Amino acid sequence: MTKVLVVKANNRPSTEGVSSKMYEVFMEAAKNVANLEVTTYDVYEENTPYFGQEVFNAYGKLAQGQELNEAEAAVMAAQTKARQAITDADVVVYAFPLWNLTIPAKLQTFFDYTYAAGFSFKYDTNGNLVSLLTDKKAIVLNARGGIYSTPETAGMEMAVNYVKTVVGGVFGMEIIDEVIIEGHNAMPAKADEIKEAGYEAVKAVVAKLANLTVNA
Repeated sequence: MTKVLVVKANNRPSTEGVSSKMYEVFMEAAKNVANLEVTTYDVYEENTPYFGQEVFNAYGKLAQGQELNEAEAAVMAAQTKARQAITDADVVVYAFPLWNLTIPAKLQTFFDYTYAAGFSFKYDTNGNLVSLLTDKKAIVLNARGGIYSTPETAGMEMAVNYVKTVVGGVFGMEIIDEVIIEGHNAMPAKADEIKEAGYEAVKAVVAKLANLTVNA
């Protein structure tokens, strides 16, 4: 059984949000794959306080065996839940939009919780970063209304680039697939065609998971 965690990072209805529709297509297709156990971590449904001073206060208190206040306890509980979701998964699917050239703030908070020395990476004795989640695989599902795949615009795109840098470069997950739907707002005459092709690509990603070998 392959355990798949889908990190859903768009709270728009699927009739409006393309990455929301990509999530729905993935989940529906996954129902037809017998060896998948799929769970969702919806960053908009979870209680995820923003990463800030409460986190550092909590770290200090925990190190000294002191009691946490309500805000500190809440952020520690949220962090623990996010990390446990990653720990339990063989494959992590990130479904998210490009908003204002980057990822939604709630998804950033999820990364803030899981981007941590001792959990997703460490430093060796020479100060080199060592990835700690190399036993996991990742899939990227992204939608962006503009076109960011040209040499002129690629440098402006800070959503997929960020996620892949963190997940693959720091965490060490093997990125086994990605589907990017782009240009549907820039080219409205082709919008339906662009989106449908993307949704079919999402279904193909799910189909490949049926034959995926995961680390025991």
